[in-house]
Amino acid sequence: MATLTLGSKLPAFTGIDQNGVSISSADFAGKNLVIYFYPKDDTPGCTAQACSIRDGQEALLCAQVQVIGVSADSVAAHTKFVNKYQLNFPLISDTDKTIIQEFGVWGPKKFMGREYEGIHRMTFIFDQTHTLIKVIEKPNTKDHANEVLACFQ
Repeated sequence: MATLTLGSKLPAFTGIDQNGVSISSADFAGKNLVIYFYPKDDTPGCTAQACSIRDGQEALLCAQVQVIGVSADSVAAHTKFVNKYQLNFPLISDTDKTIIQEFGVWGPKKFMGREYEGIHRMTFIFDQTHTLIKVIEKPNTKDHANEVLACFQ
């Protein structure tokens, strides 16, 4: 698994969010952008992480930080997840794993002694020039918004 390295430019991507709207990396030109990858909607760690971003959204926007979540779940699963937890930021459905592979977050994982291929929970932080300034390889799911904000202070 080869992920993006510091100083890399934001890869060009387009995906569909929970509302069926096309979102492109170009939509965020000149903005600080945080893209976090997570394994599965409505699981304990992923819910804690999404709710942390939701609860910190006002502070993130004040710091001029836009956040996008990405997983391989369907648009319908994202819609259900967003509605259940009143999430206030876009979640991109990457069912064909194009964006996931572009960022290098797909690879071998272990859980309870079992090895399998899956999405690694990682966060990529880009500045206004869309240069990668930080990678959080093991996000604190319960305090992720503050973790992200610290990169911009």
